[in-house]
Amino acid sequence: MYNVHQHWDPLKVCLVGRSYPPEFYSFVQNSRVRTVMERIAQETEEDYQRLVKLLETFGVESFRIALEDNIEAYRLGDRYLPPPHCPRDYMSMIGDTFYFESSHFQHEHRYVLDWIKLQGNPVVYDTGINGAATTRVGRDLYFGTTLGTTVVDNGQYARQFPSYRTHVIDTQGHSDATFCPVKPGLIVSLHDVPTYRDTFPDWEVVYLPAQSWGAIPEFQQLKNRNRGSWWVPGEELNDEFTDYVESWLGHWMGYVEETVFDVNMLVIDERNVICNNYNKTVFDAFERHGVTAHVLNFRHRYFWDGGLHCITSDLHRTGTQKDYFPERI
Repeated sequence: MYNVHQHWDPLKVCLVGRSYPPEFYSFVQNSRVRTVMERIAQETEEDYQRLVKLLETFGVESFRIALEDNIEAYRLGDRYLPPPHCPRDYMSMIGDTFYFESSHFQHEHRYVLDWIKLQGNPVVYDTGINGAATTRVGRDLYFGTTLGTTVVDNGQYARQFPSYRTHVIDTQGHSDATFCPVKPGLIVSLHDVPTYRDTFPDWEVVYLPAQSWGAIPEFQQLKNRNRGSWWVPGEELNDEFTDYVESWLGHWMGYVEETVFDVNMLVIDERNVICNNYNKTVFDAFERHGVTAHVLNFRHRYFWDGGLHCITSDLHRTGTQKDYFPERI
């Protein structure tokens, strides 16, 4: 039976997202748009493959999502469904129970779902659990708030998970784009997150000053036009591409300003973590805690609004549930 109790336990089975292939965009008539989309598709799959190979070096088995050959299968009216590039957004293994939002590519995930059931794991559908907003720390579950939320009732989570202690952290977006508990005693977090004094007492919190989008002038060029929802480096002045994405692919885009690559990391185990690039403050903390960072640049994370944690979903980690805060009731 699969299970995930702490997301720093050794990773054994992982789902890796998939985007549409380059030929999917053959219907786009404007060559300046089609060429960019084809390049994004090709480079995205190249980066997925690099991630799969890196996971293999740690003995991690990777599952991929199978897409239909006929692109019309993904047409909804005059639009196409966004690709399943961020599986964590709609699935999460909590303990030995798998939570899945069936409105997201259930047909494409049938192999994965059937495999999970074969392991003996119960699958629960449509509970509103977003894996990108859920942090599993033994007996404690932490849930991030959505953008614009002012009042959140922790009672709903307490009722859903009576055997856990549940907590709500005001992240104003996916929590995996806001903070990452790398191992017991260490958190990497954005500077504008509320204090962790109550939720993670006595843990070191490494804040990342100057790691906001203001440090990326190219993104600022585009921000006023697309409300900070996406960015393709080098295409800031391609008005035809910008207009096309805003007109026809707006429903594919998240809110990319919440995705900070230094925080959206995939933890392999307590001594290994995959991150998008180098950051001295973070790497110094890793050295203090005996953690090795493995850099893998997911090149189009700004377009897809998904870092390395978002584009994966851990299905199985070895280990049993621990209580890191036994003084809590």
